[in-house]
Amino acid sequence: MPNNARVFIIDDDAAVRDSLAFLLSTSGFAVTAFETAEHFLEALPRLGFGCVVTDIRMPQIDGIELLKRLKATAADLPVIVMTGHGDVPLAVEAMKLGALDFMEKPFEDERLINVLQAAFEQSSKATKVAADASELAARLASLSPRERQVMNGLVAGLSNKAIAKEYDISPRTVEVYRANVMMKMHAGSISELVRQAIRSGALID
Repeated sequence: MPNNARVFIIDDDAAVRDSLAFLLSTSGFAVTAFETAEHFLEALPRLGFGCVVTDIRMPQIDGIELLKRLKATAADLPVIVMTGHGDVPLAVEAMKLGALDFMEKPFEDERLINVLQAAFEQSSKATKVAADASELAARLASLSPRERQVMNGLVAGLSNKAIAKEYDISPRTVEVYRANVMMKMHAGSISELVRQAIRSGALID
């Protein structure tokens, strides 16, 4: 879990807000509490990434409506919904709207902390995967059309001579393009280049 992972608590009950804020802040989270979903949505553009812990039953904008609005604004924040006894149907609706999990009150402190930690770890992995994919796409985009052709030949297992014959260029020229491809793709071996091509879906032009 990243240090000072941010948690946004939304609950119209001051005692619940204070209790959760104390629990989570002493557990290493950076906590911001909101009395209403309206106040949270107003502050949202300035908040950055964090995990939302919201009550399901609140005046005006309740937890369900909050999820709908977050979905409409494409705010990619993990949301954990707190529900009272008998609110399971609402919790199911919340999950369908993208809530990560729901917690029935009263819940154990440790369970909430574990769910939050899992949410941040999952988000961290997803962010890394997205960053890796973006970096790989940038490497591919840096290749010239001829370098892409040579790369395709290499990952298909063709020799320099076969690639040269395929594209009517000299083997020496293929060697130059091959070196360029390996450098631009940050590949230390053909097997690594093949793995990158598979991950990017670039095996065939």
